[in-house]
Amino acid sequence: MDLYEYQARDLFAAHGVPVLPGGVAATSADAGAVAAKLGGKVVVKAQVKTGGRGKAGGVKLADGPDDVARQAEAILGLDIKGHRTRQVLVTEAAPIAAEYYVSFLLDRANRGFLAIASAEGGVEIEQLAAERPDALARVPIDPLTGVSEATATTILRAARFPEEVIDEAAVVLVKLWRAFVAEDATLVEVNPLIRDSGDRIVALDAKVTLDENADYRQPGHAALADGHASDPLEAAAKERDLNYVKLDGQVGVIGNGAGLVMSTLDVVAYTGERFGGVTPANFLDIGGGASAEVMAAGLEVILSDPDVRSVFVNVFGGITACDAVADGIVRAFELLAERGESVKRPLVVRLDGNNADEGRKILDEANLPGVVRVDTMDAAADRAAQLAAGA
Repeated sequence: MDLYEYQARDLFAAHGVPVLPGGVAATSADAGAVAAKLGGKVVVKAQVKTGGRGKAGGVKLADGPDDVARQAEAILGLDIKGHRTRQVLVTEAAPIAAEYYVSFLLDRANRGFLAIASAEGGVEIEQLAAERPDALARVPIDPLTGVSEATATTILRAARFPEEVIDEAAVVLVKLWRAFVAEDATLVEVNPLIRDSGDRIVALDAKVTLDENADYRQPGHAALADGHASDPLEAAAKERDLNYVKLDGQVGVIGNGAGLVMSTLDVVAYTGERFGGVTPANFLDIGGGASAEVMAAGLEVILSDPDVRSVFVNVFGGITACDAVADGIVRAFELLAERGESVKRPLVVRLDGNNADEGRKILDEANLPGVVRVDTMDAAADRAAQLAAGA
């Protein structure tokens, strides 16, 4: 989960990383009120989860509450690379003497952690990495020892930071690392980390990505979720503890096991080419030990998607027995009927493996409207794509 700048800034402050005073506002009047409390010149910054805000007119210097209100009025509602600005961050304006770059991230390729730093901050780091890779220091971090002041000093010297700022910057890096670990982040980034005219080291910007797999031990992170940005179907699935991802196609897909579901997506996409380019509408893995209740919840979410024209339930019974899956399908129909909703889209069901015969019998006896049983994966995918295309 990516955080907005103001959320990342608050997280940094909670771990002792120096940031500028400020506040977030959703209206121009509130932005002016924040500026009045701060006094003097301030910066008004669009809160969107993308880069290039300055070039798009999303970062403005302002002097006094009235000016801040005018600037905020112009920024609120601004579209920046497809992201609509709903809030602005108002902070003190900092007298910048120098700009640097620092970050810690999860290095998936090498299965470890990595520090990236540069004495040249305030620019797009991707561009700097492409044009002048020697300007970036990349230092692997031992997860067992972490980042001490000595390690931080090594990182900063490798990045060619001026000697006179290294001691103070090293202290900031240690705090930044602690925030990275304590919050289960996969990325913490400061661009720029500045030295102001008083020789203070301050995080002028803040970027954080949190690992949602750690949400079970980070209950406070739920409050950071962005309701505007999240897909309502994905939000509904998350509430039901389902492994669901919304896609752009027309065939709803349910399977047990991530590998089987991924294969099912491929087969549906392949056979869908025969029917005008029909593609999968979602990824939904009900897991290896899913109950009938989980199956019912999955069907409810998929059938709530207006883009879905047919559903392919592809189950290889193991820990999840096929009769439990069949019970879940029947129960989902009953739940929807209780709400006055009828299932108007066809379901193609392929059951194989543990208790497959029992599962098929349950479906046959239930005689659910629109349910089609097909015994092989390829034939079932073909049928689901055909039904989605209306053929």
